[in-house]
Amino acid sequence: MEEARAKPVCAEEALNLLNCVAQSPYDQDKCIRLLQNLRECVLNKKVKKFSLADQDQQEANSALKKS
Repeated sequence: MEEARAKPVCAEEALNLLNCVAQSPYDQDKCIRLLQNLRECVLNKKVKKFSLADQDQQEANSALKKS
């Protein structure tokens, strides 16, 4: 049985906002609502920083090379 991967904090809200700004036609009102949802999540969960999975791996590899 596969283990379920934990979803990063506020990931759904962040993806919804990114997908909104990528949509054509652009719906500014919808995107602003999604931005507010993301901001609320960030404040509630006390998120300090976002990163992409590839970025995390690159930073880890860079730290190992410096050691």
